[in-house]
Amino acid sequence: MSAVPALAAPRAARSWRPWIVAALWTPVVAFVVWALFFHNAKLFLLTTLNGITLVFGLMKNVNLAHGSLYLLGAYIGYWVGDKSGSWLLAVAAGFAAAALVGLVLQVAVFRHMQGEDLRQTLVTIGLSIIIADICLWVFGGEVHQFDPPKIIYGGIDLPIVDRYPTYRLLLLAISIVMGVLLWLFLQRTRVGMMIRAGVDDRGMLAASGVNVQLVFAVTFAIGAGLAGFGGVVGATALSITPGEDTRYLLASLMVVIIGGMGSIPGAAVGALLIALAEQYGVAYAPTYGVVFQFLILVLALAFRPQGILGTAWSAGAAKAGRK
Repeated sequence: MSAVPALAAPRAARSWRPWIVAALWTPVVAFVVWALFFHNAKLFLLTTLNGITLVFGLMKNVNLAHGSLYLLGAYIGYWVGDKSGSWLLAVAAGFAAAALVGLVLQVAVFRHMQGEDLRQTLVTIGLSIIIADICLWVFGGEVHQFDPPKIIYGGIDLPIVDRYPTYRLLLLAISIVMGVLLWLFLQRTRVGMMIRAGVDDRGMLAASGVNVQLVFAVTFAIGAGLAGFGGVVGATALSITPGEDTRYLLASLMVVIIGGMGSIPGAAVGALLIALAEQYGVAYAPTYGVVFQFLILVLALAFRPQGILGTAWSAGAAKAGRK
């Protein structure tokens, strides 16, 4: 008889947990939704630039030239769009140019430096400087920007925020679709299965008859292409200026580390946190805007070293991949 009250107390406590969680998370969700509607341009750039999630987070390749691929795709897209007058063609050209350069990097550089993080870091820093200087030499130091297509130019009347830019709503939709498609590609397709298996045990995958180098080359090209895609779309929302490569490379690395290595949902969460920290830091504490981003990074590494949605297994897999 005495056991009944002892069991009733935990059940009563559990019945209150959903209400407590809802009370705590409702203002957070409202805050995030409001931020998405007013500051979603940076969120999209960070999410798109996380093609580095494939390269760095999943494949464990330290590619510090990823930001330069973003800049290269933006400039190529601007040049193609200026000559053709087609924004869609500019997007395709930016993706293709960055993917092609990424494919060359994988075949010529990373294929011969698997697991050698220091060599990869030093080589890609040099390549990043070279690509950025070539872009500066060819396109100059002026600020470049081009308008979106007329069909998505203008605004839409919304109930709460009145009139809101159509292009930014499209950015938000594209970022969500891209994240879902990337997750489905890695988790639900045969190629995604081979990519994940190759990261865990390349020798075993090669022994099963799969061309591991081809799989990794395609994966690297997709990640690089996403950087170029983000460059074109970002140049439409904001602008193209020299030095943007370093800025977004740093942000993307922080996103991957905070969200969790190789986790697509983690990259989305990390992008959300970093973008909000940047936007509200600039708005309310301009001097310390960058400090807020690094504070999030420090807290994540202190209390969740594997990332918010990462696993302890991924850290062990990263060590195993270096052997």
